[in-house]
Amino acid sequence: MKVKGIQKSSFIDYPDKIVAVVFTGGCNFRCPYCHNRELVYNMGENIDEEELFSELEKRKKYLDGVCITGGEPTLQQGLDEFILKLKGMGYLIKLDTNGTSPKALRDLLERNLLDYIAMDIKAPIQNYRSVAIEKVDIETIEESIELIRESGVDYEFRTTICKELLSTADILKIAKRIKGSMKYTLQNYRDSGNILSGKSYTPYKKEELELLREEIKGYFGKFHIRY
Repeated sequence: MKVKGIQKSSFIDYPDKIVAVVFTGGCNFRCPYCHNRELVYNMGENIDEEELFSELEKRKKYLDGVCITGGEPTLQQGLDEFILKLKGMGYLIKLDTNGTSPKALRDLLERNLLDYIAMDIKAPIQNYRSVAIEKVDIETIEESIELIRESGVDYEFRTTICKELLSTADILKIAKRIKGSMKYTLQNYRDSGNILSGKSYTPYKKEELELLREEIKGYFGKFHIRY
């Protein structure tokens, strides 16, 4: 596992849980608004796994689980063994993914290694290549969506939005495609100053997002907007 960083505690990455967040290196997408350039390009030194597990062992009494994010964690060799060790320590596991590896997801789910999945949906399926990467296999995205919906574990779908890349019509298309899902979250774009493309993007105004809320909130068990 190429672990590039750890956040020792988070109150927002796993609903109603306190978790550590483990950041893996390397991603097969190049989303222009991404603020994790170092993780995408797998830059920097790897954290020693023994030291990582030692730290997590010490923090067991303060934490409910571990969120594994990226980069794209399903690209990592040894992800399953990594999770098995965490499970052996009593941790709940949340996985963040872009959905490009349904095979890895299926394996983890069949072995009961995941307690929560958050999948990022980048765009309406027919427009995926314009946001994520030109050579994305759309069928893998579709397969992962259905696999997660039918998994029996808690999950959410998420979309990062900005005006240059996704119109309100695009957002509605995504919402209709995953209608009936457990939870959907819109994440309004924020400029962290370290954007992958080096460009500037325009977030939606709060009133625009509230209009969207009224239109699509009934599609899902839970609907949330991160401003």
